[in-house]
Amino acid sequence: MRSFLEEVINEIWQKHGTFENIVFILPSKRAGTFLKHSIATTSNKPLFVPEIYSIEDFIQKISGLTSIKSTQQLFELYSAYKKSSYPNKDDFFAFSKWGRTLLQDINEIDRYIINTEELFSSLSEIQRLNHWSLGTEKTKIMKEYLKFWHGLQELYDVFNSTLLEKGLGHQGLIYRRACERLDDYVAAIGHQTHIFIGFNALNTAESQIIQKILSTTKSDIYWDLDTYFLNDPIHDASHFIRYHLRKWSYFQNNAPKGIGTNYNSKKKIQIIGVPKNVAQAKYVGQLLNELNEPVSNGLKNTAVVLSDETLLNPLLNSIPQEIERVNITMGYPLQKTSVATLFSQLLNLNIHKTNKGWYHQDVLDLLSHPYIQKALGQDINGNAVSLPEEIKKKNWAYLDTNKITSVLGTKKTVISHLFLHDTPTPEEFIKHCLAIIKLLKDSLYNFNEKLLLEYLYRLYNLFNQILGMLAKYDFIKDLESLKGLYQDLLSVETLDFKGEPLEGLQVMGMLESRNLDFENVIITSVNEGILPSGKSNNSFIPFDLKVYHGLPTYKEKDAVYTYHFYRLLQRAKQIFILYNTEPDVLEGGERSRLIMQLLTDEHKKDDILEKTAAPLVMAPPKNMNSIIKDDNLLNLIKSHASRGFSPTSLSNYIRNPMDFYKRNLLGINDVMEVEETVAANTFGTIIHDTLEHIYTPFIGKYLSALHLKAVIPDIERLVKLNFAKSYPGSDITKGKNLIAFKVMVRYINNFINLEIEQLNHHQIKIIALETKLKAQLDIPGISFPIVLKGKLDRVDEIDGTIRIIDYKTGTVISSQVEITNWQDVTEDYKYSKAFQLLCYSLLYHQKNPLDILQAGIVSFKNLGAGLLQFATKETKNSRNKDRKITQKTLEAFRIQLEKLVFEICNPDVPFIEKEI
Repeated sequence: MRSFLEEVINEIWQKHGTFENIVFILPSKRAGTFLKHSIATTSNKPLFVPEIYSIEDFIQKISGLTSIKSTQQLFELYSAYKKSSYPNKDDFFAFSKWGRTLLQDINEIDRYIINTEELFSSLSEIQRLNHWSLGTEKTKIMKEYLKFWHGLQELYDVFNSTLLEKGLGHQGLIYRRACERLDDYVAAIGHQTHIFIGFNALNTAESQIIQKILSTTKSDIYWDLDTYFLNDPIHDASHFIRYHLRKWSYFQNNAPKGIGTNYNSKKKIQIIGVPKNVAQAKYVGQLLNELNEPVSNGLKNTAVVLSDETLLNPLLNSIPQEIERVNITMGYPLQKTSVATLFSQLLNLNIHKTNKGWYHQDVLDLLSHPYIQKALGQDINGNAVSLPEEIKKKNWAYLDTNKITSVLGTKKTVISHLFLHDTPTPEEFIKHCLAIIKLLKDSLYNFNEKLLLEYLYRLYNLFNQILGMLAKYDFIKDLESLKGLYQDLLSVETLDFKGEPLEGLQVMGMLESRNLDFENVIITSVNEGILPSGKSNNSFIPFDLKVYHGLPTYKEKDAVYTYHFYRLLQRAKQIFILYNTEPDVLEGGERSRLIMQLLTDEHKKDDILEKTAAPLVMAPPKNMNSIIKDDNLLNLIKSHASRGFSPTSLSNYIRNPMDFYKRNLLGINDVMEVEETVAANTFGTIIHDTLEHIYTPFIGKYLSALHLKAVIPDIERLVKLNFAKSYPGSDITKGKNLIAFKVMVRYINNFINLEIEQLNHHQIKIIALETKLKAQLDIPGISFPIVLKGKLDRVDEIDGTIRIIDYKTGTVISSQVEITNWQDVTEDYKYSKAFQLLCYSLLYHQKNPLDILQAGIVSFKNLGAGLLQFATKETKNSRNKDRKITQKTLEAFRIQLEKLVFEICNPDVPFIEKEI
């Protein structure tokens, strides 16, 4: 395959026989490297490299101005804004949110040589019409808003004139100045020949400059396009070049050069749908492995073009190890590195600090950062690593420096730079960041982490750059403004990869592919919203006004992407087009219109193979864990049995023996967390304790409606008291805790009212509250003592019948406490509530033998159902329910209970996990 650049260089060599006095201008710097290679292979004798410029460098040379970075542009624009006649000026943080958009518009206005007075006047009038109203007098906000638009011309003039005084310029200003100085440049050209190669979309300044040089000197321009697109009057790939050929006077007497006929050659095109981005990267790795064959010269002529540049990292991890040579044109964004997130977290920690201190989760997130963990690794036995445990143990939702130093002490480590007593100024914060970087560098040096040290070095330079800006400009006065500056600088910082640009696999973005040709091309993320990028319009200038003044809109941007896409296909032999089959808002939409256009092309349908790829996922077999009862485990069981099996622990076994093993035998409970809002178990404890306070004076007495009514006004105070006891340091005046508090009060009020209503028909006597009971179980076959224990929430007597009541703050329904088959009680977790009631009944009967008793649950979320009483029935749907718990009932339950306990204690029966 002969590339476009090789064809152009060969033609120039044939025409001139030399490259002396020739100046090459290309769309990008990367194309210049390949151009030099083409010159070296074309010439058969040593020669000096000719002048080669990217279009931006060339125009900057003509202008005589020095380009400044986008962040400095923003600072200079704000300086101009402060000098302007605007009333009530925004601070820098507020300005930066709209200042960047204005910078983009100014840049575009200048690149297209727009009459700014006419444009800004039209824009001001449009805004005035948008805010027209019948009222004779405009509001103050409307007046100030319209003044902003009226003042844009003044702001533009001050900004540009200030830059020109310093010999500086943003890209648009450089282009406008180059047009103004073009005659001087042309006069000084002499015998030089300018060759413009591979251009497509040109702004007004570029078009004027190129046309002027072409018409006044012996210069040429070569277009990188195929006749297939050029002869199509509506194809977007040739949209701009058709316009240039039609409008430029140069082409009235000169034929276009560089136009090829390669697109219609036989190609293998695969359009592959792959789910999600990471799967695309993995599939590219598989394709590269297949293409990397020594017979086909490996991947020397292969390119991976990333439409979505965020795929770079997963792609790098997917490239097969056999591929030794990889050249990456794109830089890896510094903001994607973990060290950048560390300082973003630290900045947010200080910004979000309240009067109560730092939010505990922000502190924990910062301390769990891998860099901080490595820095603290040498102090693993010290206090620093115990801070997260202390936070959870003491339930600190917010932390101040006093709490932190009470755990950490005042030792000067990286911690001392993380948590500052007073909110730092921007300068102080940057100095602390530089100190942290030095401490981290010392900690990481011994780990031989070269890449991490490179990250730190780049951040060190960035923070010094910020420090210089803070010294030069005085409007970064708070951390919010500093955050905007940090993110702005971080967004343009990249870690450049080193590689051989002319050998091996080439990885690049879409714009880096300009003028370059490859036999094998892999294009990823060909989805709407990515390729093309869609109707994003980050501009103050309305669509109609852009069209009127000849500024580019999303339509022109779509045509640019279409050109780049088809240009890659022109000379390629094997093409793999990947798209995401599972699109979403963040990762682009459905497959691109470019794919649809390709599929409907009659001349290419025979070359195209469509398919969908998906990762092969083998579902692992579900193996239930099994724990053999060795001597150590049997000792744990004996110890637990002697302390006492509770209904809850036995219910855990019924649900899943592995839960019983981990929680009740090994003591592995849920991870301790800071309880910001009252948890379910704490909620239940507060309800229980409050009811105990209310009913304790009635123990041994009959309840009366009068006495219960007298308690109602005191319920809120009692709930507050128990809230403070069970959940110390809580704030119940706002948020979810306030809601929980109100719900508790409502629950207890409703329960007391229900109790008062019952007293109209029944006599109720309180016998006991929160009573702890134990009973010895003699189970045949078990030689060691077995104890059953439980805590009865309430025992009362209703119309002469003893009743055991269990409070539940969750939802319980009657079917959970009614049984038809005794085996279900110890085999089906659905009946765990019935199981608990029977355990409590058995415990109470052991101490106080009774012929008949009743047991039930009060469900506060189902209070309307009243007391949900334990019952037995013959069939599931039977309405005949026996709610009496007799000696016979307890004997039937005891048989099932002994079977359950025997199974737990039997050394021959392992703990086998259940599928839940």
